[in-house]
Amino acid sequence: MARGARQDAWEFFGAELKRRREAAGMTQGELGRRVFVSGGYIGQFEQAIRKPQLDVAQRIDETLQTDGFFERLCRTLIDKSPYAHYFAPVAELERLATKICEFEPAVIPGLLQTPEYARAVTLASNPLATSEYVDEAVRARMDRKRILQNSGQPEYWAILHETALRVPVGSSAEMAEQLDHVSSLMRERQLLLQVLPFAAGAYAQMGKPLRLMEFEDAPPTAYTEAVYSGNLLDDPAVVKRAQSAYDLLRVAALSPKASLALLESAAEDYRRCASTT
Repeated sequence: MARGARQDAWEFFGAELKRRREAAGMTQGELGRRVFVSGGYIGQFEQAIRKPQLDVAQRIDETLQTDGFFERLCRTLIDKSPYAHYFAPVAELERLATKICEFEPAVIPGLLQTPEYARAVTLASNPLATSEYVDEAVRARMDRKRILQNSGQPEYWAILHETALRVPVGSSAEMAEQLDHVSSLMRERQLLLQVLPFAAGAYAQMGKPLRLMEFEDAPPTAYTEAVYSGNLLDDPAVVKRAQSAYDLLRVAALSPKASLALLESAAEDYRRCASTT
């Protein structure tokens, strides 16, 4: 399903939610309290600004007695997303965020990947996938990157463990191109990036990716990921702990200037390797 068609479907979801909520005689705040989100969230669902997670859609059905209507519609839209079902809500929220802070312990973040790097990552996890599957996965990842090219782009801060620089993904030439791409974005001031070096030793969130997102008119969220699953968290106490963990990563990482020098040095190492093979 193309992005425009998906957006139309979410707008239908929102319109139906508003119609059925009003038919039940509930305000946005009342419905929000019953399904454990804010009234502002309900308003954003109704305007198709924000997409509900599946468990929220299920609670809406229970509250409005809609016989699974919103759960079924939500499942259909998630299934037709080009992203993994657990990541689809995160990809939608990225477009609304005013600030994104991300930590990756082993790979270059998706928002910074080149097509060749994204293809190598996809094939590593799906060695028997069809060309169509791989092409769609790469297209979806490149589509996500557009938020960093918009005039209203979110403030983007990334922390990478040095592992992400040293493990070759694709050929040496492709890895050099990937690191050059990140370096170029840093020099163009499209993001703030720090590298957590091997010398830092043990660190907060050891081996676990973390993403924090802030919004203009909604509470911040945290996202963590495991094997074929993800957790999108908006409990204020949990998000606050995640923010504290990210602060610890910041202070342990190299400065942006030193990080850029390390990126450029690693890229040069890959270039030398490529020239000798």
